Amino acid sequence: MFSQVTVTRYGKTETIAAAALACLWYSVTGAKPVTVILIRDNKDTGFDLALVTTEKNPGIVTVIERYAARRAIEVTIEDARQLSGTGQARDRTAAAVERTVPFTLACQAVAVCWYATAGHHPADAEARRPDAPWYTAKTEPSTAGMTAKLRRVIIAAKLKRVHADQPEPAEIHAIRLAWEDAQALAA
Repeated sequence: MFSQVTVTRYGKTETIAAAALACLWYSVTGAKPVTVILIRDNKDTGFDLALVTTEKNPGIVTVIERYAARRAIEVTIEDARQLSGTGQARDRTAAAVERTVPFTLACQAVAVCWYATAGHHPADAEARRPDAPWYTAKTEPSTAGMTAKLRRVIIAAKLKRVHADQPEPAEIHAIRLAWEDAQALAA
């Protein structure tokens, strides 16, 4: 029943065992037939993953590769919900609902693009390791790490002087107090 198929998924090409079964799933699709594709990665018995499609005569390899390609999309959606608060929006109008999720995803994309073009440093993943020792083989930062770095850069930019000769807020305050004292003595 299982046969060996070669698929490209998650950035590598590998041979796995897969089987396809045509059946009916009355409680979900009624009388419309479905194809169940069972995937076995490294075991001799059972299966690791079951994929269901309503497509007629699907190619086993195509369905497996399409499923694997969705992983990046699912991770992006999870990051948007967990990091950007997409799921917590309290929109009241239809237009607001239609704008919130795309806007949040666009902001997340801008943050990742900023990191890829200007914020990346090779030591970022290594610097994170003491806080997350379970990432022993991690070579790239997560979206949370990219977002945290962007926040730090924005905060630092707000606090940084625009010009090198621009006085610090403490210096401005000291000068203002000196002027007030000078005016008080003159009066």
